[in-house]
Amino acid sequence: MAVANDGAPLGSTVIQLVNKLQDIFSRVGSQSTIDLPQVAVVGSQSSGKSSVLEALVGRDFLPRGNDICTRRPLVLQLVHTPSSQTESAEFLHLPGRTFYDFSQIRSEIQAETDREAGGNKGVSDKQIRLKIFSPNVLDITLVDLPGLTKVPVGDQPSDIEARIRTMIMSYIKVPTCLILAVTPANSDLANSDALQMAGTADPDGHRTIGVITKLDIMDRGTDARNLLLGKVIPLRLGYVGVVNRSQEDILMNRSIQDALVAEEKFFRSHPIYSGLADSCGVPQLAKKLNKILAQHIKAVLPGLKARISTSLVTLAKEHQSYGEISESKACVNIVNAGQGAVILNILSKYSDAFTSMVEGKNEAMSTSELSGGARINYIFQSIFVRSLEEVDPCEDLTDDDIRTAIQNATGPKAALFVPDVPFEVLVRRQISRLLDPSIQCARFIYDELMKISHRCMVNELQRFPFLRKRMDEVIGNFLREGLEPSEIMIHHIIEMESHCFFSADV
Repeated sequence: MAVANDGAPLGSTVIQLVNKLQDIFSRVGSQSTIDLPQVAVVGSQSSGKSSVLEALVGRDFLPRGNDICTRRPLVLQLVHTPSSQTESAEFLHLPGRTFYDFSQIRSEIQAETDREAGGNKGVSDKQIRLKIFSPNVLDITLVDLPGLTKVPVGDQPSDIEARIRTMIMSYIKVPTCLILAVTPANSDLANSDALQMAGTADPDGHRTIGVITKLDIMDRGTDARNLLLGKVIPLRLGYVGVVNRSQEDILMNRSIQDALVAEEKFFRSHPIYSGLADSCGVPQLAKKLNKILAQHIKAVLPGLKARISTSLVTLAKEHQSYGEISESKACVNIVNAGQGAVILNILSKYSDAFTSMVEGKNEAMSTSELSGGARINYIFQSIFVRSLEEVDPCEDLTDDDIRTAIQNATGPKAALFVPDVPFEVLVRRQISRLLDPSIQCARFIYDELMKISHRCMVNELQRFPFLRKRMDEVIGNFLREGLEPSEIMIHHIIEMESHCFFSADV
């Protein structure tokens, strides 16, 4: 098991501090740019990543199979507890529910993976967050990433390799992330995908720890001693060799505890590895990880503290801009009678902001485009006037039409003066051409008022998203309800001018 000889976790104080910060950020759904220290586990498919993680925990809890099993990043937070406490686990997406059966944890990981990535080998970059409480672990936060694969299967896209590489790089390129590069001993270390990606993300090698798996199934006459000693591909933090359970061991329900005993016996009795026994094996890997992570956190802590302080100042200013709420219950139930004054205050500020934008008194005045009342004035004075000027009063009227109308109005006798009747008939027909530009102007004004309503949302409404949504709906409906009678009025005015033009009463 991954516990120090004295039963006390190594570097637990600083690691527990980071774990608490991770809890806060994850539970409030923070989109903070602050990257907290953690360990990302990288390796090709079937390199033994899952077996290493299970050995660190001392429990079977990860999905198994011959194909790709890790299809979503699993953020695994190990929390050391007193020996009297029962092992348990919690998922972030299932608040309030505690798991004591680790087979149920495996089923939930599989079910949650299928819910997001589908049931046919699809891959998603959306995290699953799992916290395990156990007296048999050290305080470490690990991220189990999908294994590198080259040939798409099932519902995987044709560029699955590039997508997985991009996903992995998004974690390991972060300077606060330690990289656990897992490579099987029965493959060429020079072609290790894990070490290749780690070298790209961490060229100086300050954050990369190598793990060599499957030492017990190497070809006869070969060994990985030079690999473990860093003589092939040197790493500043070195390598740790481990022996995982075989697929047969898993099918035969061989416990991890028995496997750890067998692993220690393998290293102690092996003629090549006996001299490295004190630095190989899962318990040594856990201690080394815990120690390096604690040192890494101490190194990045000053910068982390500065970024958190900066974020707190920014958030404090943002919180202050939302305004004061007299009772905290307003955040839970803003519509109760005691919060009427709060709503009235918000509505009053909204009305003032709307008026300011229309009257041109808005503090956040744009210098790049017309808005508010200036835009409305521009619609009336420029767009509407130009559309009226484009109306040709003599369109579809020829001299013959005018001559015929005058002759029809004179009857059987010739008239010295032009009668009024043909003029009224011809002008009435042309006045109707003003309807379309007028209706278009009304709709332009409606669109601008809608833009104003969206732009003048006061800061306090950011605290109450449901109130803001409801206000958007009400204001939108109000403006739409005002557009219809406006268009009806325009129709009536045009009709009135058409029928009353040069009437006898004028």
